[in-house]
Order: sequence, then C-alpha cells, then structure tokens
Amino acid sequence: MSGDPSCDVAHGTVPAEVGHRGLVAVFDTPVAQHLVRYAKDLGYEAFVYEPSSALPSLDESYDVVVTNHHRDELGTVLRDVLAHPVRWVGVMGNPRHEGPHVQALKALGVPDEQIARVHRPVGLNIGSRTPPEIAIATIAGLIADRNGRPGGFAF
Repeated sequence: MSGDPSCDVAHGTVPAEVGHRGLVAVFDTPVAQHLVRYAKDLGYEAFVYEPSSALPSLDESYDVVVTNHHRDELGTVLRDVLAHPVRWVGVMGNPRHEGPHVQALKALGVPDEQIARVHRPVGLNIGSRTPPEIAIATIAGLIADRNGRPGGFAF
C-alpha cells in the first residue's frame, strides 16, 4: 500500500468503493451497444431499452442516455423516464440546434422543470465521430458528472 487511496485502487491493492451505478441506453443503436459494453466493464448495471417493452423501475443510481433523437417515441420515452428519480438524463444530438425532445415533451404536457432535467449535449467534447468514440466520450462525461468534475484536462 502506498498510502494514496487512488494509487492503491489503480494498482489493484484495494477495491474501488463505488455504490450501485446503472446505465440505460435508450434505443438499440451502435452507440448504445458500445455504451452498454463499456459501462459494464466499468461496473455499471447497463442495458439497452427499446420502448416495445415496459420500462423497468429506475432509481437515483441510474443514468439514462437516449441514443437516437429521430425516433417517433422520443417524447413518450423521455416522459416515462422523467417519471423516475433517475440521477441523469441526456439526449444525443447536435448541440447547435434545439433538441427535438423539447417540443415532443411540451406537446405531451411535461412541465418545463422536468424538461430542464434533460441534458444535451452528452459526453465530453473530444471530437468523437464513430460509435465507439461517442460511447467513450459519453461514459467519460457521466463519470466526470458523478464525481463532480468538469471533464477535460482541467484538474
């Protein structure tokens, strides 16, 4: 043991102390498949959710990432997710345009304070272009947020 808890965890001499972490990747896309795979490697309980099945009960340990903002079910899925006390909700998409989720949720009568819970963009700005890169940026952003950090290289 080095006396530095971070070093001890990194060297595998002590286990990392993390509580339950869950990740729901909404819509079965290539990004969702990578998100789930990487999240499981990081100790998350992770799965892909398609709205053809019932949304399971989700608590405050879950993060939810919508991986396709073009689906017709976008509003209803987000409305249903927002009914749960999840820790974090985000929708992938171009941050230079208002997300289509805003109008979809307003049309369903979702209050503005609930709509404001939805983050966009998601992940760290690392110039991601491929599904694996997008998944890595997203997971890194979620970890930074969970740890109260801004992400990037600012320490």
